[in-house]
Formats: sequence, structure tokens, C-alpha cells
Amino acid sequence: MMSPKNETGTRSAPGRVIRALIGWLLLAIGLYFAAALAGSLVAANPGWREPENGITIWVETNGVHTGIVMPMANDVADWRDMLRPSDIRDPRYYSTHVLIAWGEARFYRETETWADLTPAIAWNAATGSDETLMHVDFLYRPGPQPYRRRVTLTNEQYFRLAAAVRAQFETGPDGRAVPSFGYGPADAFYAAHGRYSALNTCNSWTGRMLREAGVRVGIWTPIAGGVMRWFPPRD
Repeated sequence: MMSPKNETGTRSAPGRVIRALIGWLLLAIGLYFAAALAGSLVAANPGWREPENGITIWVETNGVHTGIVMPMANDVADWRDMLRPSDIRDPRYYSTHVLIAWGEARFYRETETWADLTPAIAWNAATGSDETLMHVDFLYRPGPQPYRRRVTLTNEQYFRLAAAVRAQFETGPDGRAVPSFGYGPADAFYAAHGRYSALNTCNSWTGRMLREAGVRVGIWTPIAGGVMRWFPPRD
């Protein structure tokens, strides 16, 4: 006959396993955020200095995600050959600037607001997905906001940025991006390249695009704040 002590120990074993798993999970999350902070504090392109004159872009955030606002067309890059008025529900919103971001497809399509987020969607994005999308909002003459920070680039830097972003879009035989309607009248989704994971988030993408342009930003920026800290409000 099993003694009460052993019986109690047997019953508590699953509880100990669960507590251990929770402990390891919390440790992993803590290490992730510590590494994210460290990566965002170490500068890539440390010698970069913003020019006094040049092409204005914006780095924008909603507090969790980030993206890059660029002119629809100028002498350096023109998005009109890839992004068309017919890509959005109301072509009247086709405008002067585009806000372009990259992310996991299911997360984008099924979480228009944070109230729509479920553990299954979050887990799918965090553990990795090859289904990624570009999200493009069409904006009219954007100005400074607490969530939108102005950055000036030289023509060469902007050329590199636009080329890096353009390369993220999947294109059809006609060279156009492959669109589908977005949340509202002025935005669209486009098929994209790349694999999303906790190590390669939408914010990591924003940081990488800026680094490829030569802009000073953190070497790894999976969190929105790690991107935005490099571009303080000034207008």
C-alpha cells in the first residue's frame, strides 16, 4: 500500500512540472526582452549624420508595429508603377505618400484591432510563418505626430531605402505587386517575401530597411520602441 507521503508526492509531480515550465517560459521571455533592449541600444551605421537638406521620410508606429512613410513619387523613386489606385477600395485615397510595413499574414488579416488578437494568432506569429504580407496605407501629405518622426535622407540613401523595400514585394509577370484589399478604403495588402518569427518581426524589418539605407539605428530592433528611440520627436 502506497504511503500518504508518496501519494502526495505523486499527485504534486504534475504541478511541479507545470510550475517549472512556466518558470522556464518566463525566463525565456525575460531574456528575449533583455536581448531586444541590448540590440536596440547598439548602433549600426554609427557615423551616420542626418543631412540638412534632402528627401523627407517618416518612421511611424502604432505603439506595437512600425513602418516607413515615403513619397509616392520623386526624382529618385516612383511607387506608381507597382502600387495602383485600383489596389484600394476607394481610389480617391490614392495620394501623395505611402506608409509601408511588413508582417505575418494571419496576424495582419485577422487583427484589425488588438481586441481581435487571440493566443493562437500570437503563437503562430511568434513561432514562425512563411506567409508574410506588405501593408500599405496611402496618406495625404503626412506631418509630424508623436507617433510619426521625420527623417531626412540624401538622394543616395533614399534610393537604397526604396530599393530595399521594393525588393520585399512579390511581383507578378507584369512587375506589379500582388494586391488584396486592406481594412478600409485607403489601404491594401500585398504578397511579400520573407519569414516572420519572434527574431524577425515587423519592427526588425523596419530597422533592417533603415540600416540598408545607411541610417543609424539599432542592430536588432524586434520591439517598436527599439526603432523609435533613434528618432526622437522634434517638430
